[in-house]
Amino acid sequence: MKIVFVTQTLDPEHAALAQTVDLVRALAARADEVAVACRTVETTELPANVTVRTFDAATKLGRGLAFERALLPLLPGADAVLVHMIPTFALLAAPAARARRVPLLLWYTHWNASRSLRAAVRVCDAVLSVDRSSVPVDSPRVRGIGHAIDVQLFDAPAPEPHEGPLRLAAFGRLARWKGYSTLLAALSLAVAQGLDATLELRGPALTDDERAHRDELAAAIAADPVLAARVTLAGPLNRAGIAERLRDVDVFVSPHEPRAGATLDKAVYEAAASSRPVVTTNAALAPFLAGLPLELLVPARDPAALAAALVAVGAAGPVTRAAIGDELRRRVVAEHSLDHWADAVISVIGQVRSGRVTARSGRRSSG
Repeated sequence: MKIVFVTQTLDPEHAALAQTVDLVRALAARADEVAVACRTVETTELPANVTVRTFDAATKLGRGLAFERALLPLLPGADAVLVHMIPTFALLAAPAARARRVPLLLWYTHWNASRSLRAAVRVCDAVLSVDRSSVPVDSPRVRGIGHAIDVQLFDAPAPEPHEGPLRLAAFGRLARWKGYSTLLAALSLAVAQGLDATLELRGPALTDDERAHRDELAAAIAADPVLAARVTLAGPLNRAGIAERLRDVDVFVSPHEPRAGATLDKAVYEAAASSRPVVTTNAALAPFLAGLPLELLVPARDPAALAAALVAVGAAGPVTRAAIGDELRRRVVAEHSLDHWADAVISVIGQVRSGRVTARSGRRSSG
């Protein structure tokens, strides 16, 4: 099997896209060849059956032309083209893939229902995501296959019982919709209710608005003596650094605000894979958190409700938190591991190709 994988970069140190290297390696372990087309590549540590062509250019038009020049030589013999996260790449790939009868797949998990996404869903044979709800377009082409978490990297023992405050952490882009302002307000309320806790807040600020929001968060922390003594606001870590920091965390917090589509944050699953309880406001995570000893899902934009959840998880004690963490890791391994993801991709490619054979005989299945 030959898979053409299209992405922005192969960079194991990238703040947001380091996981693409994992995806390529996992697919390479299951395919005869993986041919990657990307704008930039920052690693040479790839399997022998992986080839890379780049298409970066200074202008949008130049990148489009370079993309076509990079993609076309990769299509002969391909069993599928898999585009990672960028609907525009899928639209650019569609004419050539269709002309060569190569199935076109898109991996996408984000709340933004852009016009390019809607168009890409129409031209792709399948759209893969964590869950059907994590693609904000209703289509029978959307298939939920889980996240691709490196459960070996994110594997940590339960925290040793320790003196001192409950150690909270929230890792992710410093975007307003991440809800970190709500988290700061909740922590202040929880401390007033008797919770002894600290918070490590980390993440990249990749846009002007995110940088402005980082400054706002820093100002809010500095202006509140309670927060100033308990909150650390720091920059991003690479994935190995995040995995290491999670070993010193008691509870992970994800205070997302509602968006047009569900956002099943990878950081939540990484924390869960590290056997850490996750308190979240993300309603899309309700199935993942169902049936646990504590209610870890609370309403969004509600500092009082989030504070109550933090107080409850602190009061539960290390034994209960460890049991919750163990169960969450079991769920990630079963449904959201890198191996599970790669196996599902290969399965969908086989299903789509079978559908194309059926179509040529006049019996193509719907969707």
